Amino acid sequence: MIRTVDVEYETIALELRDGVLIVTLNRPELLNAFTITMADELEHLFRAVNDDDDVNAVVVTGSGRAFCAGMDLTTDGNVFGLDETLEPTLHDMGDLQDPVIVRGVRDTGGRVTLAVFDCLKPVIAAVNGPAVGIGATLTLSMDARLASTAARFGFVFGRLGITPEAASTWFLTRIVGLDTALDLVYSADILDAADAAEIGLVRSVHSPDDLLDAALALAHRFTRDRSRVATALTRQMMYRNALLDHPAEAHRIDSLAMFYTSIGDGKEGVQAFREKRKPQFNGRVSTDLPDFYTDWIER
Repeated sequence: MIRTVDVEYETIALELRDGVLIVTLNRPELLNAFTITMADELEHLFRAVNDDDDVNAVVVTGSGRAFCAGMDLTTDGNVFGLDETLEPTLHDMGDLQDPVIVRGVRDTGGRVTLAVFDCLKPVIAAVNGPAVGIGATLTLSMDARLASTAARFGFVFGRLGITPEAASTWFLTRIVGLDTALDLVYSADILDAADAAEIGLVRSVHSPDDLLDAALALAHRFTRDRSRVATALTRQMMYRNALLDHPAEAHRIDSLAMFYTSIGDGKEGVQAFREKRKPQFNGRVSTDLPDFYTDWIER
């Protein structure tokens, strides 16, 4: 089994605390500005954590006074890490794993948010300070956003003459609705934590000293005394099935997931209910997902 917490990264720091992996964006001297290296490391982390059975949930926060101040615009060349010698077409984007496309065309934030989307563990953002550009869009693929009173959110792409990235045009509209999403990206205004909570962008607002504890408490609420396999399937079902054209399509997936969990951890869950005790679930995400899962997410 991979122990994610043992991996050494350059731009992020890891701490495993009672089954919750705390991921800290760790460039405080530059307000945790996002780089290609950070993108690579976050993408690797969110793929690797699926095989780490010590991790039940993930909390992402920032080091120092910022969450993430956006892309590091001090680098030479194309600051977004893109290859300006290319002339990519929509056809070229058919293979997102083509090395040329990965390194030269794909936006770095999108590589991370798609890895978060595919994650099999609940993911919570603890936004401790300014979250601007990719700092804001990075959080949209996570299951919940908690904010410090010091947090600020800005979808400021219009100020730079670029478009929203990190698949945020998919995530943001589902969180706040199309009208509000358009207002956020057109205006490029900076929202404080209270305003972000009012529009539903964040779940709750906390004092700086209480933020991380609140995020950890929510992570435990989502995962304690829960089947890890059922939680993994449920997370993917909630995101993917909501986009299907007909409820019968969701019913097909629901039926398979219900069938296999009922003969797995579900047996212990039913027995524990009958005996009025806490369940002791033993299913492992790394080894015990049903065979249909891979075919489902790859189709």
